Order: sequence, then C-alpha cells, then structure tokens
Amino acid sequence: MLSASWLLIALPLLGAAVLLLGGRRTDRWGHLLATGLVAASFVLGVLSVVQLAGLAEESVTVDLFTFIDSGSLDVRAGLLVDPLSAVFLLLITGVGTLIHVYSIGYMAHDPGRRRFFAYLNLFVAAMLVLVLGNSYVALYVGWEGVGLASYLLIAFWYTRPSAATAAKKAFIMNRVGDVGLAIAIFVMFAQLGTTSYEDVFGSVGLLAGGTVTAIGLLLLLGACGKSGQFPLQAWLPDAMEGPTPVSALIHAATMVTAGVYLIARSAPVYDATETARTVVLVIGAVTILIGAVIGCAHDDIKKVLAYSTVSQIGYMFLAVGLGPVGYAAGIAHLVTHGFFKAGLFLGAGSVMHGMGDQVDMRRFGGLATKMKTTFVTFGLGYLALIGFPFLSGYWTKDAIIEAAFDKGGTSGWLLGGVAVLGAGLTAFYMTRLMFMTFFGTPRWEDGVHPHESPPVMTVPMIVLAVGSVAGGFLLTQTFPLVEWLEPVFGPEAEREHVIAPLLVSVLVTAVVAVGVIAAWLLVGRREVPVTAPARVSPVVTAARRNLYADALNESVFMRPGMWLTRALVWVDNRGVDGAVNGLAAGLGGSSSRLGRAQTGFVRSYALGMLGGAVIVTAALLAVAS
Repeated sequence: MLSASWLLIALPLLGAAVLLLGGRRTDRWGHLLATGLVAASFVLGVLSVVQLAGLAEESVTVDLFTFIDSGSLDVRAGLLVDPLSAVFLLLITGVGTLIHVYSIGYMAHDPGRRRFFAYLNLFVAAMLVLVLGNSYVALYVGWEGVGLASYLLIAFWYTRPSAATAAKKAFIMNRVGDVGLAIAIFVMFAQLGTTSYEDVFGSVGLLAGGTVTAIGLLLLLGACGKSGQFPLQAWLPDAMEGPTPVSALIHAATMVTAGVYLIARSAPVYDATETARTVVLVIGAVTILIGAVIGCAHDDIKKVLAYSTVSQIGYMFLAVGLGPVGYAAGIAHLVTHGFFKAGLFLGAGSVMHGMGDQVDMRRFGGLATKMKTTFVTFGLGYLALIGFPFLSGYWTKDAIIEAAFDKGGTSGWLLGGVAVLGAGLTAFYMTRLMFMTFFGTPRWEDGVHPHESPPVMTVPMIVLAVGSVAGGFLLTQTFPLVEWLEPVFGPEAEREHVIAPLLVSVLVTAVVAVGVIAAWLLVGRREVPVTAPARVSPVVTAARRNLYADALNESVFMRPGMWLTRALVWVDNRGVDGAVNGLAAGLGGSSSRLGRAQTGFVRSYALGMLGGAVIVTAALLAVAS
C-alpha cells in the first residue's frame, strides 16, 4: 500500500480535473465524485498508516520520477511517509472528507457548486503534496498549490468586492512569506547542493552558524505567511469572505497548519540555531495575545473564530519553538485543534444557514432551543477550545503551557504567563460568543426563522464533536503521540518541572474560569444591544480595528509601494520613454526637413551642385594662399 502512496494525491487531483474539464455535464454528480474520492484517499491513508506502524523501518520513501534535472540540480519527485507526515495525512483527508460531506448540504443551492467541489479537491491534493513530499522543492510545489487553491476558494463568490479583495490580500501577503521560503531553498542548494530532507538534515552540521540561522529565519517567514502569524496575520480573518466550509478547511486542519508542519519538519535546522528558535518562540507568544485580544472585540461570529485560530496557531508555534520538549505537544494540539475548530466553523455555518446568512452575533440570541444539535456540537467544541477539564484542549494546551514554564528562567515564566493569559482571554471571547449566539433574548430580524440544518450537515458536526471530546485523551494518554513521533523528533527531552503539572492544570483552569465569569458578568447577564456601542475604551477600539495591523501595512508597505510604483511609472513614461520618443521625434523631424530640399527639379539640383563647387573651390584657394 505504501508503494502506491501517490494515489493519495492522484485521487483528489483527478476529481478536480474531471469537474473543471467536464463542465456542466458533471453538475448533477460532481459533488458526489469529489466527496467519494477524498473519502477514498482517507481510506488509503488509514491503510498506509497501519502498514507503516507494522514495519520495522521508521519511514518509507517512494521514488516517482525526475522532477528537475538541470546542471548540478537533480530533484527527484518522491513521497516520504513517516510518523509526522502520517499524522497530517490522516488529519487532512479525514477532516477534509467531513467538510466535503457538509458542503453537499451547505452548497446545495449554489449554482457554482461543481466548481466549489473542484477547488476543494484541488486544495486537498496540494496539501497532500506539501506534507508527503520528500524534499523542500516538493514541499514548495504543494505550498504554492495550496496558495492558488485558497485564492480560488476565498474568491469563490468573486462578484462580491469584499471577497475579491480578501482573496487578493491573502494571495499577496502569502507571497511575502513564500519569498522567504524560496530563498531558504536557494541557500540550501547553494551551500549543500541538495534540497532533499535526508541530505539537508544530515549536512546541517557542515553549515556555518550564520547560514543555519538565516535558513531558519527564512523558513519562519514562509511559515508566518501561511499560518497567519505576526506580522503576516492580517489576511487570515478577511478570508472569512469565502463560503464557511472553506473557513473550516483553511482554518482548522489544512492551510494554517502548513507553517507548523514546516518548522516541525525542519527540526534539525532549528535545533542547530538557538537564535532562530528564539524568534519562533517570540512570534508564537506575540501572536497568542494578538489573536486573543482582537477576538474579544468582534461581533462577526466567523471573525471571532478566525482570530481564535490565529491565537491557537500561536500556541503551536510556541510549542515547536521550545524544541525537543515541545515538538510533539505542538503537533498534538494541532490535531485536536483540527477537530474542535473545524466543528466550530461548521457550527457557525449551520447557524448562518438557519439565520439567512447572518454573521452578526448581535442579531442572534436564543438559538439553543431552535438549533439543538448545532448548539450541543458547537458547545462541545467551545469547551474543548477553552480547555475544559478532560476535553481535547485540556490535554494538549496544558502540555504546551507546562513546557513553556519548564523552559526555566525569566523567559520561561514570561512565556508561560503569556500562554496562561491567552487561555483566559480565549475563555472570555468564546464564552461571549456562546452567550450572544445561543442564549439570551432573541434579536432576530423580521422574516428570519431559525431552523436546524439537514443531517448531511449535522452528522459531520457530530463526528467532529466526538473528536473534540475524546481526541486529546486518546493522543496523550491512550495512544501517546509523543511515542509515535519519536522516530522523527527523537525521545522527549528530560526536563525539571518548574511548576508541578497538576498545579499548572489548576492554574490554567482557574484562569479559564475567571474568563468565563467575566464574560457572564459583561455579556451573559445583560441585554445585548443590537448595535455595537460607539463609546468604548481605546483598547476595544484598537481591537475592533485589528490592533491597527491593516493601517500599519497600508502606511508602511502599501502606500509607499504605490508611491514608488507611480514614481517608477513617471520615470518610465517621462524618462525612458521620453528619451526614446524624443530621439525618434528628432530624427523624424530632421528627416522631414531634409526631405523638403528634395524638390525634383533638375535646375535646383544643378544650382546646388554649382554652389557646392564654388564653396569647395573657395576653400581650396583659401588654403593655398
């Protein structure tokens, strides 16, 4: 089965090709084909992982064909199936299948449904190339494929200016990170002559310290762009303009986890450079707070969940930045996050489905009795996200916070404190969301009749809710992920606990409880106004404006870029083109004036010859004298 791993990618890629090339003839059954092919890829993935677990080898490489053969650059297209790629394989195809099934109901009446499912298949195929490739070049191919597919999905309703703008914003900001990844690959080839994981990781010790640090920072830039981390996080919430299943696919199990995968896969590089790893830690800690603070102020249910994703990916960056003590913890939180965040986004889509596509939580209220299945599944995802004891987030997030404290020294206390504060803020904004959406007095607009979604939408939500409840326990206690990933990251490093694990859990749970109570005091026990208050504190104003990230980008990058572009256009028009056009005009004018002397009259030519002869004779006489 492992030798046929290429089928994992080929099946969804085939679905995308059939739907895009088949045209309207596939409208009636295209969505079923797309869903079936992704489900088949999941089944093959399960069989591949089972086979891998039964082998003595730690990994299996499947060689496919020569991808690039130019001079000394020889890149073979191949797949690497190891414990790390296997985790992502199951997550991508498993959650991807559930999102496909959900989309059958959600997009049932959309005239572009066939195209939507084609893009979903393309996205899954590109993501599988990214995580299964055996070299950085293969990863980059999948990386760019994911960027293309996400652009198509975010801009799916391209007739809406907001959707078109959001897609362009995502595409451009991701290109910033992609440049860093591309340059890192160039440096690898220039210094080592190879881009394969095996050869690069085996030769890291041969590189100068500055070169390793540069590669680590460039890889981090790429990871920040794809995972929506500071300072490239502004695109991710705007991506909510796409259909809700897109939000679940991008923000839960696939695209935003690509940056975490990149850093985890490059563990030997980061283990060799303390500087780059420290920057990863700082980026993760800063992003935890940025996402949590902004999430407290928004009223759009999808944007609150989007900023929650920004914050939770920050936890994963913090974990992998801790090195050997945090790699497995970060991947475990990534998996559980895939369950509960996908469930939350699909739950938000179910609410929108029953509320006429309304996203403003101030227009909700009292939906717990109208949409019971959505309420229960969403509620379980909410509890898992805030780290309610013994649900998924409790096991995985607490492990990251514990590892942060165990770093020791001032940095350990600072990182641990930031992670605990982030947990409290998460509890606050998610509890606020629950109160505004499912409890209190109904604040629906006239003509809105809330109703539960059909089974084709609720069944995937139920499955994800089960994962939200049990996933963390299974990955940490029953089938420890740290042991499964040991062939990739090595045995978990021994460490002394700065704070006993039990005390860390008690502390985090207490802070989470404070966040829940604060949300109840400020929102739960009060009547929610339909219109957001205009007079608010400067902190709330800043959070509503995304901590001025867009304003900063416009001031520092966009407007100077526009001015530079205009200046270059002026120089091109008036300078380069002006010189060329001026020379052409001068030659043309001179030619025209000279042409006027050509009258065609013989006597005029004879007179000219006589005049010339007189001048030459006079000149010769003057010289002779």
